[in-house]
Amino acid sequence: MPQGMTKPTIVFDLDGTLAHTAPDILGTLDHILTREGLPKLPHSEAIGLAGAGARALLKRAFAVSNMPLPETRLETLFEDYLAHYETRIAERSHLFPGAETALRTLAKDGHRLAVCTNKTERLAIILLEKLGVAHHFKAICGRDSFPFQKPDARHLTSTIEKAGGLINHAVMIGDTRTDIDTARNAKLPVIGVRFGYSDTPIDALAPDLLIDHFDALHAAVGTLSFTVAR
Repeated sequence: MPQGMTKPTIVFDLDGTLAHTAPDILGTLDHILTREGLPKLPHSEAIGLAGAGARALLKRAFAVSNMPLPETRLETLFEDYLAHYETRIAERSHLFPGAETALRTLAKDGHRLAVCTNKTERLAIILLEKLGVAHHFKAICGRDSFPFQKPDARHLTSTIEKAGGLINHAVMIGDTRTDIDTARNAKLPVIGVRFGYSDTPIDALAPDLLIDHFDALHAAVGTLSFTVAR
């Protein structure tokens, strides 16, 4: 890296990347389905949607039960889901091993850190505060932070701008096709984590790099090269 050049901004997905949030996400889904008199969606089937948002989970559960779900009803259930989820947002959720140390190391090394998630911004902030790491991020952006969401490249590039970084000098860290497609659409490198919620083996999605543990992230970022327009 040329002398004087800033370190790349590092943008993290949240669910399935920074934190293991599926227990509380799927626990809330179970609560809604039980209330509606529907069978629970097997967690082995639902976990691949844990990072896709409550609407996707509700749609899948109703489809499996062959139950109609009009858009107006979906929106009502979505609001009910969010209200219940907030009450237990960090009941069983926790950072993946090594995540907090990696955030401290990267920040100390001069990287700007940000979160780009399809969670709502408010819930993302609440969760990261409860997990004790919100202060590490220059920007925490959710599905309602801008008029577009992942995999639209603008969700990622707007997050980078909000964090004060350079759009073409950043890297995405994620666990699913959505994260990889978002980075590709933004023409940015992406590092995939193997411990997340991808319903397709992440190796098959061919991110630029893969890590099995957050202990490997700092070194992985250091191997990336960037062409930065000043």
